[in-house]
Order: sequence, then structure tokens, then C-alpha cells
Amino acid sequence: MRLALAGFAHETVTFLPTETTLEEFNLTAHRGRDIIDTFRGSGSPAGGFIAACEHEGVELTGLLYAECAPSGPVSEAAYRYYLDAIRGGLEDPADRPDGLLLHLHGAMATALRQDPETAFLQALRDTVGPDFPIALALDLHGNLSPALLPLADVICGYHHSPHIDMDRTGARAARLLIAKLRGEANPVMAMRKPGIVLPSIFTATSLPPLAEVMATARDWETRTGVLDVSVFTGFAYADVNCIGASVVAVADGNELLANRVADDLARRIADRRHALYRKDLLLTVPKAVDAAVAHAADSDRPVVILEHADRMNDSTHVLRECARRGLKKVAVPYLWDPAAVRSAVDAGVGTHVATAVGGRSSAQAGDPVLLQGPVRFAGPKRYIGTGPMRRGVPVDLGDAAVIDSNGITVILTSNQLSAIDTDPFIQFGLDPNDFDIIVLRSKTHFRAVYEALADRIIIAETPDWGPADLATLPYRNVPPGVFPITA
Repeated sequence: MRLALAGFAHETVTFLPTETTLEEFNLTAHRGRDIIDTFRGSGSPAGGFIAACEHEGVELTGLLYAECAPSGPVSEAAYRYYLDAIRGGLEDPADRPDGLLLHLHGAMATALRQDPETAFLQALRDTVGPDFPIALALDLHGNLSPALLPLADVICGYHHSPHIDMDRTGARAARLLIAKLRGEANPVMAMRKPGIVLPSIFTATSLPPLAEVMATARDWETRTGVLDVSVFTGFAYADVNCIGASVVAVADGNELLANRVADDLARRIADRRHALYRKDLLLTVPKAVDAAVAHAADSDRPVVILEHADRMNDSTHVLRECARRGLKKVAVPYLWDPAAVRSAVDAGVGTHVATAVGGRSSAQAGDPVLLQGPVRFAGPKRYIGTGPMRRGVPVDLGDAAVIDSNGITVILTSNQLSAIDTDPFIQFGLDPNDFDIIVLRSKTHFRAVYEALADRIIIAETPDWGPADLATLPYRNVPPGVFPITA
């Protein structure tokens, strides 16, 4: 048996004004055998595909695999390039593998396509025919269309946010496809959409009541005949007609059972729609900084302020407030600003610089903040991730810089990436425990490390493109019946 492995993944913030280009995807692209050599043993979906296939003695053929950080709409050029390249690897019937393991995000959008991933699968089906086995590994934050269901044989989504099970999800999808090919199982699927979308900040799967829904999904998986259950919370920052949570149940040849599981979980989600909005967790920026200062004064561990609404890792609202108050021992890791990095690199390590940073993606990210102080690091930074989500995955920040500005240490990057583990400190010779306050711009992924490392997590609501209050966003394409936008 021989399976092909491919990936084209992006979480698209349709409200952002700048497209995500082919060049940006190509920065992360791996092709052919390099996919297997690069991702073997990693915590990625590809790592799970590889582990399951090698364990089962299945040969793998790498096609093309790339993933970009969340950003604006994918360019048509990028979409067409990756579709044509992956489809091209499956066109020759004489050399066609026995099936495809494919990683998509589930919440990609282009300027012209609200649901490009379904179109992507349809184009593959047009090439390989209706009987060619395809398994999908998708992100928990996918906006799935029911039209996707008949185009795949297996759909598996992450069970956790933080996404600490990306490799396990890839392995689940691969094992089910292999079992189908061997005649050991007959996966059939059902999907339900309960009519709700959750802001990313409310999708931490360890927090109730979402934790209770996920526990029920895991309980269903222990029942005879149930092969897999995925709960997708949706991605709120894509103005698309397929927005919203989904449940996908996979049963062994029993469509009635798959429908029963999907119905049960969708009902539970719909019944808890108000409780799933944990607005009690949110503070204004001044109150968040007040709380962080107060807790830091009585703790020997850092306090995290989470600027969760940031979508491009360049928001400055909390940084500005910390600078205005003259706070010391503050760390701001992975602030995206290529221009400021270039200034620091040109100046050189040890030089005092004065440069405005952040607020580049849109006005909602906040105005740039002036940093003045010595450059501690300046130059290219590439490494292999060590955290629970990026374990074994190549990370390329492009050129990066570390600037100390009156007690605030800012780590600037040229390629945008969220700081979700301790690598942003370790890779630059820093220790997170040396800081009183750490400003992060994640949603849930940071929790895999910082729930244990930090004394307290304080969430600041800011006016960027990822707010908890979805009423502030200019939706135009959301259909009726999606809580809290149109229902």
C-alpha cells in the first residue's frame, strides 16, 4: 500500500486588508521526500500521518506541504499554485498512490472564494474520481461546509485547543484510511452544524462548559461502532457563509449511529450557546494592566497579559499602556514588524536605537510604540520548535531583533508567529521567569505552557480584528441562524 501526503493550511482573517501571498506559503513549503524527513517525529499533522504509516508498514509519497500563520485572505495565485501542484501529483493513473492523507485547516478563504477548501477537494475528486480514498486532518477552528462531507472518506479534527494533539489527529486520520483500504473498517460520516460560532478566546477546551462537550465526544468514541468524533468550534473572524461550529461523527458502516452521535453533540452545543461565551474572563486594557501589576507584586512567577484580539502579532495596546506607566521587567515576545527589525539589524548589536514598533497590519492593531534602548540581538533566527505544539517543527522568524527599552524587552520578528511556548525566550538566551509581566498575543495555544508557568493569566479585550464581541465586526455573508451574529 502506498499513500500520498500533502498539506495546504491557512486560518484566514477575512477582515484584514492584505492578502497572504504565494511567497509567504513558499517560505514554509516542503516537497517530496523532504516532507517525510522534515516532519517525522514532529507534533504536526504530517508527523502523525508519517508515524501511523510507518507503524503500519505503509509506503508514503510526499507531494507538497505548506502552512502559513493566520493572516489576510489567501491570494488566488497561492490557491491555484498549491491546488495544481497537489492535483498534479495524483493525475497519472499509472503512478497514482492508493490514497491521500491531506492536511487542510478548515477556515481558509480567498478574496474570491468563501469556501476554497471544499472547492479544493472537489477539484481533487474531479482528478482522481469518486472512489479514490482521501482522509482529512483539520483544525478544531474550521468553518466546515456540509458539502465537504461527501468529498472525503475520513474527516478528523483536533480534539484540543491548545492544539497539543495535531500529530495524534494526523495519526487518527491515517489509521482510519488504512483500515478502510484493508477492509478492516467502513467509515461513514455525519455532520451537524448547531448554529453557533465561538470567538477563539472562548475555545480553550479545558474550560467549562466546552470541556464538558468535549468529554461527551470522547465518551461517544468508547461506544461500539463509533470510530471517531470531532467537534469544530468554527472560526469567528472569517466572514463566510459556512461559518460556525460543526460536529463530524465517523461510524463503522452505520449511518444511523453517526447521525445519532452528531445530533446529540450538536444539541448539547446549541443548548449551551450562552454559557459558552465566557465574557467574565475579559478586562479592559487599563484594568488588565492594573491586575497584572497587583498580582506580580506578590508573586515570584510572571503574570501573563493576553492581548487575544490581535490577529497579526503586531498589536500595541498593552505595550503602549505598559510603556506609559513606566513598568519594568516586562517581556513582549514575537511582535511582528519587519521594518523595525531592519532598523535594528542595520544599527547592530549593542547600539542604542529609537524605533517605532507594531501596529502595521491595520489601524485596529493600535499605533506604533516608540522603543528606545540597546539592541541585544539582531539577525536571522531559525530553530526547531521544542514546545508541545511546535515540537520538531522548523521555525523561521526571518531576521529578528531584541530591544531593551526602559525595562521592557521586545522581541521583534520579520515573519509573523505567535509566542505560545518558552522558545521565544530560550532561543534568545532569555528566561521567562526573569520577568514580572509577559505580554502574549495568542488565543488558547499559550495555555499548554503558560497555565503552569504563569502565576496568573489576565485577558485584555482590545479593538483588533479578533475581538470577543463579534457585534463589532462588519459581517456581510453570515447566513441566518448563527449565534451570536445572526441569531
